[in-house]
Amino acid sequence: MWDIFKINKKRSFVIYIVLDTLFVGMGMGVPFFCILFGFPVGWYLAKKLELQKLQINDILSKILKYAALTSLITLAWMLIIWVPMITMLQNPSVNFADFGVPLILYDPKLSFIGWIILMIFISPFLQLLMTVFASHAALWRLSKKTMSKNN
Repeated sequence: MWDIFKINKKRSFVIYIVLDTLFVGMGMGVPFFCILFGFPVGWYLAKKLELQKLQINDILSKILKYAALTSLITLAWMLIIWVPMITMLQNPSVNFADFGVPLILYDPKLSFIGWIILMIFISPFLQLLMTVFASHAALWRLSKKTMSKNN
């Protein structure tokens, strides 16, 4: 029985990698869809963990571990996509205003640096937060259903 569970975990992870890659491509390197994808992933994680067999500490630690693992996949994609753009900072003739990055910091070069930090570090962290939030919301809903069945 445990072999089947391991295969399902591996298959689920491969499906996640394929979907995350698709969402990175749909966002053209901006992980907006990956962040939103964190919600169904968190819900799925909470549904797959069995509430009756595990302690709450074990459930929460597994959710955090899997959420971190999924956000590391997005982090890897962001590193592959955006780290080569950092070499533009060494070129004095680059026009950052024409690169297409929103001028959020009123200076093209500072906005470019902020955009790179946002894409590489903050976006995978937001995905982690979305996954953890969704799994906690699902656990809350499942615990309410379990309590109403027991009463």
